[in-house]
Amino acid sequence: MKLDKQSLEQHNEKLAAKHRRALTYVAEDIAHAEDVISKLERFQIAIPSWALGTGGTRFGRFSGKGEPGSLEQKIEDVGLLHALNRSSGAISLHIPWDIPQDAAKIKTLAASYGLVFDAVNSNTFQDQPGQAHSYKFGSLHHVDPNVRRQAVAHNIEVINHGVALGSKALTVWLADGSSFPGQLNFREAFQNTLESLKEIYAHLPEDWKLFVEYKAFEPFFYSTTIGDWGQSLLLANKLGPQAYTLVDLGHHLPNANIEQIVSLLLMEGKLGGFHFNDSKYADDDLTAGSIKPYQLFLIFNELVEGMDARGLDHATGLGWMIDASHNLKDPLVDLLQSVEAIKIAYAQALLVDRVALKEAQRNNDVVRAQEILQHAFRTDVRPLVAEARLRQGAALDPVGLFRALDMRAKLIDERGSASVATGL
Repeated sequence: MKLDKQSLEQHNEKLAAKHRRALTYVAEDIAHAEDVISKLERFQIAIPSWALGTGGTRFGRFSGKGEPGSLEQKIEDVGLLHALNRSSGAISLHIPWDIPQDAAKIKTLAASYGLVFDAVNSNTFQDQPGQAHSYKFGSLHHVDPNVRRQAVAHNIEVINHGVALGSKALTVWLADGSSFPGQLNFREAFQNTLESLKEIYAHLPEDWKLFVEYKAFEPFFYSTTIGDWGQSLLLANKLGPQAYTLVDLGHHLPNANIEQIVSLLLMEGKLGGFHFNDSKYADDDLTAGSIKPYQLFLIFNELVEGMDARGLDHATGLGWMIDASHNLKDPLVDLLQSVEAIKIAYAQALLVDRVALKEAQRNNDVVRAQEILQHAFRTDVRPLVAEARLRQGAALDPVGLFRALDMRAKLIDERGSASVATGL
């Protein structure tokens, strides 16, 4: 389904006066408000194709209704999100969950919704029907070279799909690891992974990037072969200039200082991108900003400072994507909320007085430094984010409009109650 333009205009007209009052109030104290709004207009967050249906947990999956049952319907859903917020202009595919049967046709369909294709993602953490070798004991790190060759071939196939769609990056996340001491030789597992990644890297087009993702634990619980940012960075450095570390906010041990990690990766020129979500304990895959909004702001504070230091464009210098799982909320509403939270944190980081903060740091003025950061964080930037949407032709209140128009009911009417999306 597509968003009715008249409904959108009526929605914005109804909220216009209240919005203008809020915007005027906030902008009066922000000298560079127009610059912030301009940057917000350009900032896009890619939507993962696997997050458009119910994700579930290890204990159960409570299927939603009207889920997208095909890649075409997933593109329609991302197109709807983009029409509502004008900040979700890219879709990231996971192969083989979403294999395009006709790449040219799929690319044309996406373009009709104003969408492009972000990084493509390989899958060697599940066995697929008809697969010759199992990934039960790993993939790129496997002791059996036949399994490693199969996993490498899959990643090369994913690259080929991405080339046909216009993607420019491959994300590799491995479930490879061990659950018991002695199960693996750590050095051999790491070396096997490196050699496998070298083969994949050799097939990258010249204008592509390889994102090496890491995760502290799960599905294995004793060791993970790419378990932290240091191991990912080590691999990226050994692979070459097209290889980067990808940071998933949920892939850390509790209380990890993610903002320091991204700062150092940016300093080394090896931060490739982000998977946004939120968590209380580990890889909880919750709505971005729903649990730790201050941490999300602090991460963006380091991102803005680090990207400016390297002269990187905020909108295109890194890969920005959501990676979440929805078992309780409507997936589309959850994604709208995540995009909003990400842009709020970004806008707050843009408000930080860099000159004053640097002076406080040089003077070891701890109190002043805290006040500067918390002043930016406590500023209600929602009117700035909404104004950026409005100027792009989106809804002032995307979630409110989605619910007011009962869009899920319309999707159920179109697709029925039994459709099931591929993915987690």
